[in-house]
This record gives sequence, structure tokens and C-alpha cells, in this order.
Amino acid sequence: MRLISVTSLQPGMKLAKKIYNDEGLILLSENAELNDSLIRRLKELGLNQVYIADRLTEDVEIPEMISEETRRRAMQEIRTNFRKITESSVKGRVYPFLGKSFLKVVESILSDLSSREDVMIMMMNINSTDHYLYRHSLNVCVYTLLLGKVHGYNNDALSVLGLGALLHDIGKTKIPSSILMKPDQLTDYEFDQMKLHTEIGFKLLKDEPGVPLVAAHCALQHHERINGSGYPRGIRENEIHEYARWIAIADSYDAMTTHRIYRSALLPHQATEMLYAGCGTLYEKEKLEVFRDHVAIYPLGITVGLSTGEQGVVVRINHEVPQRPVIRVFSGPEGEMLKVPYEVNLAVKLSVVITYVEGTEPELAYV
Repeated sequence: MRLISVTSLQPGMKLAKKIYNDEGLILLSENAELNDSLIRRLKELGLNQVYIADRLTEDVEIPEMISEETRRRAMQEIRTNFRKITESSVKGRVYPFLGKSFLKVVESILSDLSSREDVMIMMMNINSTDHYLYRHSLNVCVYTLLLGKVHGYNNDALSVLGLGALLHDIGKTKIPSSILMKPDQLTDYEFDQMKLHTEIGFKLLKDEPGVPLVAAHCALQHHERINGSGYPRGIRENEIHEYARWIAIADSYDAMTTHRIYRSALLPHQATEMLYAGCGTLYEKEKLEVFRDHVAIYPLGITVGLSTGEQGVVVRINHEVPQRPVIRVFSGPEGEMLKVPYEVNLAVKLSVVITYVEGTEPELAYV
């Protein structure tokens, strides 16, 4: 299968992975043949990229970070419980379902991550049109738990870290939808209102049975930055709980790699470069290094250009050096299609580098 931009889709192409709607139901199945109407619908839904069946890459399988069943159940819990909070108008109301419901979600995600060898952070926003807040909450939880496992936290610590990540944006359930879903840039007043979600989230969680106080502090602190430039309190470095510092990286990465009405999604190598621009000021160097070493910077199936002038598709990730994957070259320096494609391992062929990624400007290809 191959990953291509929705704008490059042509009638007759077939999907290689399911597309889900905002209720978690299958909108289009694998092998669905695309026509003009379906392509137009995919664009309207805000999808940036999709996987298509492709003869040159029919042997390439794209692993999921979590199983389809885990994802479906997690999204159902998030949608159901976040909506309950959104619709509740009782001041000071207690939500005893939060800890129990979401701990099961975290345990399922941890089970999936533990059952897979060499799991990498893969893009999770490609084949779903879920409500941004719900999808973002799940993605940040999955990314953060992977980073926490690599760091070496035990299961008890991972459960708390996962809850903090899953519920980090719960305060947004109380932000007016006119602000939360606004398609344009927020005014200063609206941005100030949006920033209140950190304090609202803390108040929602701090007294909840089954929700550790540390998880509430993750909701409060995930927008704090180590140089003191964050919010709501402008605290710095070790004043910020270490869990919130992990979540800050996953939160920023997922936000940048998600398509929004007012801007297109960045690809992983671009988002990673943006994160590294804040290395030592916004985010800790050591935590960013863990992230860098466990993120698939160039997604499987994406088309890239090489310094040799050739083009190819990423077909394998080198886990030791994910920024130097294996490329299946299909066209030569003059753009001619090769009769027999061949593979080049950039972890071995150090003189060759990726200079271009489909959908980006050439100068943005490096990390």
C-alpha cells in the first residue's frame, strides 16, 4: 500500500485501509474503488492523506499502534463520557465514571503496546474523521504511553501517566463550541478563553474518585514550558510535573500533524523539526531525544525524493535510526520509471539523503 495526498487521488484507485466517520463507524472499506463523488467527499471530510492499493508496494503493510478493537472502544468511551460532561450544567457535579472508564482504556492501550515489538510512533490521523478533541485525546495518550514505556516507567506509573494524557484536554469540554471549533484565527479574547481549559480541566479532575491528583495536574500543566513561557502559571523546569512534560511533547506533535479547518497538517518530519526548534527552551532535550528515536519521521508508504535525483517509497523503518529508512526506488534521476525497482537502505548508504517528501517543499525535508 502507498500513502498519498487526497488531492492526488484519481478515480479508479482503491483504498488499502478503512476510513472511519466521526462516530467510529466504517465510512469506506478496504478495496473500495474511488470515484469523483467519493474523492470529493473525502476532501470535504478534511482528510489529508489516505492509503491506496499500489502494485509497486503491494507487499508493504502499515502496522497500527493499537488494534482496531482497542481504538473503537476507546473512541466510544471518550465520545460518550466527554459528551456527558459537555452537556452537564450542574456546577460542582462529580463524574465518578471518569476514573473507572478511562483506566480500562489505558489498560487496553498498554496491553496492545506491550504485545508489539519495536513499536514506533506512527501517524494516527490518516484514516479517521473523528471529532478533533476525541481523536486528539486518544492519540496523545497512545504517544505518551509509548514514550513512558521506553523511558522505563512501571505499570502503575504508566497507568497514571496514561490517564493524565487521555484527560489532558478534558477542560475543553466546557469551552464554547463557537471558540473550540472556530475555523479562523482566534481573537485575543477567544484565545484567553481557550487557555482556561487547563484550569477547568484541573477543577474537573482534582476531586474525582479514581482519578489520581497527578492526572489533574497533567491537565493543568501540559501547556507549561520549561523556560516559563507557558500557561496558566508560567512555571518552569522541574516545577512542571515530569508527566506533564512528556504530555507536552505528544500534545504538540499530534496538534501539528492533524489537519484543521484553518491549516493543513504537517508531516512527521516537519513537526519533529518544529519541536526541536524548542529544544532546551520549550521542551527538555532528553525527552525530545527519546521522542526522536521512536517516531517514524518518514511514514511507511510515503513518496520521497533522494539526493541522487531518484524517487521512491518508504517501505521499511530502521528502528535504530528511524530518520534513515529503506526506500524502494521506482524512478531514475531524469524521472524515468525503472523497469525493475530496487531498494536502498539509507542507514547503510550514508551518502544518500532524503531531499523531498511528497506534499512538502524541498527545503522542509530535513530534520
